[in-house]
Amino acid sequence: MLPALKVNEILQQNYITATERYSRAAARYTEASLVKKLEELGIGRPSTYAPTISTIIARNYVEKGNLEGHERKYTQLTLQANAIQEQLLKENTGSDKGKLVPTDIGTIVTDFLVKNFGSILDYHFTAKVEQDFDEIAEGNVNWSKMMQEFYDKFHPNVQDVEANAERESGERILGVDPVSGRPVSVRLGKFGPMVQIGDAEAEDKKFASLMNDQNIGTISLEEALQLFLLPKNLGEYKGEVIEVNNGRFGPYVKFGTQFISLPRGEDPMSITLERAQEIIDEKAKADAPIGMFQNEPVQKGVGRFGPFIKWNGMFINVNKKYNFDHLSQGDIEQLIEEKLQKEVDKVLHHWKAEGIVVEKARWGRSVILKGKLKIELSKDVDAAQLTLAQVEEIIAKKTPAKKTAAKKAPAKKAVTKKSTPKKK
Repeated sequence: MLPALKVNEILQQNYITATERYSRAAARYTEASLVKKLEELGIGRPSTYAPTISTIIARNYVEKGNLEGHERKYTQLTLQANAIQEQLLKENTGSDKGKLVPTDIGTIVTDFLVKNFGSILDYHFTAKVEQDFDEIAEGNVNWSKMMQEFYDKFHPNVQDVEANAERESGERILGVDPVSGRPVSVRLGKFGPMVQIGDAEAEDKKFASLMNDQNIGTISLEEALQLFLLPKNLGEYKGEVIEVNNGRFGPYVKFGTQFISLPRGEDPMSITLERAQEIIDEKAKADAPIGMFQNEPVQKGVGRFGPFIKWNGMFINVNKKYNFDHLSQGDIEQLIEEKLQKEVDKVLHHWKAEGIVVEKARWGRSVILKGKLKIELSKDVDAAQLTLAQVEEIIAKKTPAKKTAAKKAPAKKAVTKKSTPKKK
């Protein structure tokens, strides 16, 4: 890359530049770069990459970033013709849009697995398993022997972790509350990441949920204390009190018995009474009935799986053949009637007296439903031929046994022996 050089040769400089640079964390993975990394490490097969990424997203271990980043200035100095020129330039930093960003629960689960199953989480272990599978496919290794060797080490490890491992919460002490003088900590709770003021044993300890864009590992004491300013009373509207708060599913406006989520990106601390009224009116307009069917109102909305209409507690997806913005009464009736017919067609058995239903499910499977109990049957089970007795037997096997308090054995009476003087 350099021309031929000689010792003591004089080099002429045309110009020299010095650019200011900030330290950066390693770039986050996108789906494409993660697949490339898996290929480099020899983990998985091409057919497993998409399901792997879908699973970690579905379990909320990672999420797609949506931060646009912010502008940052940096300086560039140029030395040319014995003169230094200074130039102020700009760059975008902090953007994670489209990247896979670990969530709090993802970080905690990973730390727990690495701590307790380090050998399994090692990249070389997974790559070796892939090699063993290739050997099995070629007939060089017996699959049962390979699996036995794995479980002889893995199963005792699982039992040991189950009995002795401590529960991970990602707890981090942030500092002391200046008002009460009690410790402020952040951890993962039953309903997600939260801040706590007070010791775990204190009866009057306070809790507040973190915002969607906040993280256990990065939140500061000042940001945590701001969360305890909620709920905030904004005033009254149409005879109902309006409050803004943050909950399990993010910030929301409470209006009477309604809980209305704030639009993405809006800070609950900056919501005014006027803005809250706008959000309430928009929600009322969106929830207004678009028609009637069998004397029940029909509403429409857009959810996780696309546009839908809601009727009598039933959610019905609206496919692209319908004009969702201008659904006619005929469209509404057709959608509901088709849905009702599908519900009838998928029922294989319905024993009303026992409260048991057997239905067709996705991918050729069937399910047994009884109250809140749901039992999925494998493809090789012909659910249409099942009898009530057989279904009840399956339910009995799957129903968790009720825990009963262990009866304490009656205390034994203490027996004292009378001592007799020994003869000398």
